[in-house]
Amino acid sequence: MSNKPYSLIKSVLLLWWIFLIQPIQANETPYLPLTDFGDNPGALTSFYLPLTEDLDTSDSANSSLIVLLHGCIQDGVELANKSGLTALALEHHFAVLVPQQSYDNNVKRCFNWFASQDTQLDSGEILSIKNMILATQAKLGIKHVYVIGLSAGGAMASAALVNYPDLFQRGAVIAGLPYPCADNLIKAISCMKRGPAQSAEELAQFAQAIHPQQKSWPSLSIWTGDSDTVVDANNAQMLASQWQILTQSGAKPEVNTQSGYSISRWKDPQNNTVIELVTLKNFGHGIAVNPDIKNGGVESDFLLKAPISSVTEIIKLWGL
Repeated sequence: MSNKPYSLIKSVLLLWWIFLIQPIQANETPYLPLTDFGDNPGALTSFYLPLTEDLDTSDSANSSLIVLLHGCIQDGVELANKSGLTALALEHHFAVLVPQQSYDNNVKRCFNWFASQDTQLDSGEILSIKNMILATQAKLGIKHVYVIGLSAGGAMASAALVNYPDLFQRGAVIAGLPYPCADNLIKAISCMKRGPAQSAEELAQFAQAIHPQQKSWPSLSIWTGDSDTVVDANNAQMLASQWQILTQSGAKPEVNTQSGYSISRWKDPQNNTVIELVTLKNFGHGIAVNPDIKNGGVESDFLLKAPISSVTEIIKLWGL
C-alpha cells in the first residue's frame, strides 16, 4: 500500500504549522522598532510594545509605560519576554519601552553607567533614553512612566531617576548600584565589589545639587541577592539610604521576613511606602523569576529561580 496520501497529509500539516501557527506565536510579543525619537547622542536603539486595543479608559494603568533597561550581554526584548514583563503588559494593558545597548558602544553590551559623558544630565546615553521615553509618551498618549533596570541597567536606572525625577512615577533597581557610584572603570569595579566610596549623605547631596528645588522623588523598589558576587549587596543598602534621605522617609524600616527573602519598607510622613528593599537569601546576580506562578518568568542566564518573581511583585506594588 502506498504511503503517498499519508506523506501528503503530513506535508500539508507541516505547511499549516509553518504559515499559520508560527506567525501567531511570533506575534505574541509584537515589539516594534522606535526609530524617530530625536537626538540620539548615546547611539542606542529601541523597541516598544504598544498598548493593547481592548482598553478600559477609566483605568489609569492603561496610560502607563514601563521602561526596561537590560544588563550586560543581554537582549532587552528577550529579557522582557523571559522575565514575565511582556506577558504582564499584554494582560494588564500597559506599554513597554526597551532601549538597547550595542557591542559597538560597550564590548559587553553594558550601558555605560560609569561614564560621566553617558550619565550626566542631558548627555550621552541618558539623553537618548530620555528622548526615547518622551517620544513613546507622545506616540502612545502615555501619562505615567516607570523604570526597571537590571545590573548595569539598574545602575543606569539609578542615574535616570536622579537626573529626571519628574519623568518617572516609580522605579526599580535590581542587582544595581546607586548614582553616582563611579565615573571611570576602575571606580566602577571597586563600587561593584565593595559599594560606593561616598556616604549616603553625599549621594543624596549630589542628587539635590542637580535639582535644588525638588520636593518629591519617585518611590523605589530595590532588589539584591545576599550571595551576589558581581554587585555587592552593600550597593542596595546604600541606594536605600540615599533614597531615604531624598524622600525624607523614616530612618527605620518595617521588616517582613519570609521563607527565602525579606522585605524592608520605609514610609514617608504620610505613611506611604516610598522605598522597599527585597533581599533574596542564597541568591546570586540576576533577576528573580518564579516559573511556578503565572507570568513569573523562566530560568535563564541572569534570570534565577526564587520563591517570588521580581517583575510580578513590582507590577503588583505599582498597582498596574
